Amino acid sequence: MPEVVFNGPEGRLEGHYTHAKTPNAPLALVLHPHPEHGGTMNNKVTYALFQSFVARGFSTLRFNFRGVGKSQGVFDKGEGELSDAASALDWMQELNPNAPYVWIGGFSFGAWIGMQLLMRRPEVQGFISVAPPAHTHDFSFLAPCPTSGLVICGEQDEFVPANAVQKLVDRLHTQKGIEIDYRNVPGANHFFRNKLGSLVEVMHDHMNQANAGRHVDFKAKQAA
Repeated sequence: MPEVVFNGPEGRLEGHYTHAKTPNAPLALVLHPHPEHGGTMNNKVTYALFQSFVARGFSTLRFNFRGVGKSQGVFDKGEGELSDAASALDWMQELNPNAPYVWIGGFSFGAWIGMQLLMRRPEVQGFISVAPPAHTHDFSFLAPCPTSGLVICGEQDEFVPANAVQKLVDRLHTQKGIEIDYRNVPGANHFFRNKLGSLVEVMHDHMNQANAGRHVDFKAKQAA
């Protein structure tokens, strides 16, 4: 899994990129949780999303937001991180000019950034939003949400209240032309401790139904 460095708005950003073996593959961008709470591109949920996109034949990038790891800059409360994500997608598209479409996967803070990015980039055709922080961050920009996608939460999430996410999903359900697949993973906490296999299974099930990338049969017992 090659390490990459690319230019962001405030300096160099570091990432890990896997190029698909098939030509003209779709692209996937994976965004990590809150930088001020220990979030990095090596977070276990972020890594699981990354590996799942790779398994489906996507050319896939995960990277550290500004000020995290070897990425230059300082935390910018979301505005700068959105610019970082846009730069990351630009970098992938320059490398893959014939990619047919893009998916975004984000965990917690990364889910919030990812949802903002898909509002600005019509080439994004789907999203995986894990534990979106609907209780602390404003999602009113999704008016309307431009594409269908998956929202996943842990049934025992100790940080993101289920009712806050439910309200977000209910609001999105009222919009015409999109479908929001909302799943709760039984017994899972915010970080999906001992439930990453279930998280990945839900992700593949949704993407199989959406005909996104290569079809993958996956059972939770296969993953730790």
